Amino acid sequence: MNDFIAALPKAELHVHLEGTLEAELRFALAERNGIRLPYRDVDALRESYVFHDLPSFLTVFYEGATVLVHEDDFFDLCYAYLAKAASQNVLYAEMFFDPQQHTDRGIPFATVIAGLTRARVEAERNLGIRSQLIMCFVRERSAESAMATLEAALPFKDDIVGIGLDSDEQDNPPAKFAAVFARGRAEGFRLTMHCDVDQVDTHEHLRQAIVDVGVDRIDHGVNLLDDERLVDLALERGLPFTVCPVGNEIVRPGHRQSAVRAMIDRGLKVTLNSDDPAYMGRRYISESIALAASEAPLTEAELVQISRNAFEAAWIGDAERAHYLAALDAFAPSR
Repeated sequence: MNDFIAALPKAELHVHLEGTLEAELRFALAERNGIRLPYRDVDALRESYVFHDLPSFLTVFYEGATVLVHEDDFFDLCYAYLAKAASQNVLYAEMFFDPQQHTDRGIPFATVIAGLTRARVEAERNLGIRSQLIMCFVRERSAESAMATLEAALPFKDDIVGIGLDSDEQDNPPAKFAAVFARGRAEGFRLTMHCDVDQVDTHEHLRQAIVDVGVDRIDHGVNLLDDERLVDLALERGLPFTVCPVGNEIVRPGHRQSAVRAMIDRGLKVTLNSDDPAYMGRRYISESIALAASEAPLTEAELVQISRNAFEAAWIGDAERAHYLAALDAFAPSR
């Protein structure tokens, strides 16, 4: 099964670039930028990655991004992820980035986007992996801050395919950002939102994202299974879900990926993704799929369908989609 997963043509639709910052690169960037880290070595840094829920994870996650200062830092971050993804036969990736993490520290938006875009171009040329960027708003910040960030992104529309919403959900529902997402839709961006696992008011947040905002897909979203009306809505709209097996396991230890199994059994359009692999045991997309395959469990035919779901849910043109689906069909013609 692991060999099958390694060879399977893949698309990744839910990975946070800041969450791919490996400890070795974090130390290297800190040294390059004259930043002293409070850890004796890489192993000690990794040992500090202790969390059990979304707020405790975010504390660790946000600390890491402070070493990203210059265009070359963002280039190195993005290229390192794309090289890893390409080595796992990811043909196409849509990557989240959180500009407010950086602009709030005085890093110009143009610096962030220039480094990420240069990495995408070079990775496509050198490694053959295509990618696009999804700009996420940090939901603890104000709607006004999100709108200002959206406006800052408009000169770079050609480099950003969609907008999303991530970070701490408590008291930060989708409705808080409805006007921002309406403006984003009008500007031509595709829309997605995190509805993280087992959050306060999660079912209302899912309803707002699907009905009130009208997103094109949902990130995580496994609590949808608790509400038949939401399941019916998602099925009616063919709404894709970017599910993250490792994140599910952290929040729901011992549940053996039951949500993945249940979503597939209900006919929901599931994709499998890595989320924040540098902070989650260095489990990238192949390891994440392997976890779900083992614990859900999933068949080879179901894994092919999950990969098909991802290519079909990707924000790309018909010709490009057909190219990836042809590669998938060539890999598994009878599945």
